[in-house]
Amino acid sequence: MAEIKPFRAIRYEAADLSAVLAPPYDVLDKAGKDKLLAKSDRNIVAIDLPYLPPKTVGPDAVYDNAAATLRKWIAEGTLKSDGVPTLYAYSQTFSVRGRTFNRRGMIALVKLEEFSTPANPTHVVPHEKTYPGPIEDRLKLMRSTGVQLSPIFGLFPDEDGSVTGLLHDGLGVPTAQGTLDNVVNQLWAVSDSAKQAKVVAAMKFRKVYIADGHHRYTTALAYKKELEKQTGGPLPAEHPANYCLFALVSMHDAGCVILPTHRIVGGLKAFDMATLKTKLAGTFAIDEVDGDETAMASFEDGLAADPQTAFGLFDGSTRKLYLLRLIDPDVLKKYEPGQSPAWRGLDVAILRRYLLDEILGPTFAAGSELTLAYTADPTQVPVMTDGTNYQIAVLLRPTPLEALRQLGEVGEVMPQKSTYFFPKLATGVAINPIR
Repeated sequence: MAEIKPFRAIRYEAADLSAVLAPPYDVLDKAGKDKLLAKSDRNIVAIDLPYLPPKTVGPDAVYDNAAATLRKWIAEGTLKSDGVPTLYAYSQTFSVRGRTFNRRGMIALVKLEEFSTPANPTHVVPHEKTYPGPIEDRLKLMRSTGVQLSPIFGLFPDEDGSVTGLLHDGLGVPTAQGTLDNVVNQLWAVSDSAKQAKVVAAMKFRKVYIADGHHRYTTALAYKKELEKQTGGPLPAEHPANYCLFALVSMHDAGCVILPTHRIVGGLKAFDMATLKTKLAGTFAIDEVDGDETAMASFEDGLAADPQTAFGLFDGSTRKLYLLRLIDPDVLKKYEPGQSPAWRGLDVAILRRYLLDEILGPTFAAGSELTLAYTADPTQVPVMTDGTNYQIAVLLRPTPLEALRQLGEVGEVMPQKSTYFFPKLATGVAINPIR
């Protein structure tokens, strides 16, 4: 079902990529960009993030300058194009909570299609909404540079690891590698056409579920449609703009780690636990947790192991932590009867649609909008929840990976910040030319 193909990537000439890799552009600010450029003025961020803040649209000149920089680096030999179509085995080695993981996948092109819906099933399945601002920024950069700079993170079913094994088995020394934010990224250029053909054939029977990069995929679709409008018809089958750069990882890979994204909540005028307990009576059981705010990481571990919907609530004023365990398993049926039971059972949906919209906002915000901040680091929860700007924090369990597939199949999207796949993919490992 998924049509993938090898390609001639534009890559850094250097074998050590540590100074030139960057995280996805949308997690950076000016300080983060400056820190990367201090490592090397050839860091990919100089091209990938020409305008700040990210997700906003800059003047044409900044995108033209990014394109000029790309052309200069190619002319000077900093970047070069691989001579033959290639599939790229890719791995990331990292640690979380004292455990080391290795996430294996491949970098390849995936044929563009509209997002899959129940009425129009295709091979690429989303789980988030997209918005115009970030798409216009990325589209201007794509028009100017003629490349796709960052791979989209795609997941595919491969329970026995057979597809991943086809590409990774027998690999020797990496073609290139680099460490970014304590994550070791390794790349192997696989030009063996027989091995490529086996991988391509194996992927034809699998869908691709977008884990991260919905806006960049939508941007690639928009660019393709622009070219078709200019030419007055469909692009030739092998036109590079028919394809999109992906890093593809098995949903069953041992290194496929999802972290919860905890919510730090501000805008509450007169929060107190006694009132909240009254409001949640019959819906949640609430118990104070022994220990102090230094135990957030161990609390998160216990929460993640809980088999039923449960939240942690940290009160920034009293510095006390509470466990909220759901009593009514379908509390959202009254508020979202049109959504599937699977959607209504998501912790993030229950948090957003019930706890925030129906309880915390109306009870404690006096008609004002709630202010939300986010962190995947539980040790930052008490730091960010100062009791003044942000009154409470809600800690969550990770969203199950299977939920992404379930909801994608029925055309439902998750609430914002439902999944945080760790670590982020590195930008600068491989660049895809689209003209």
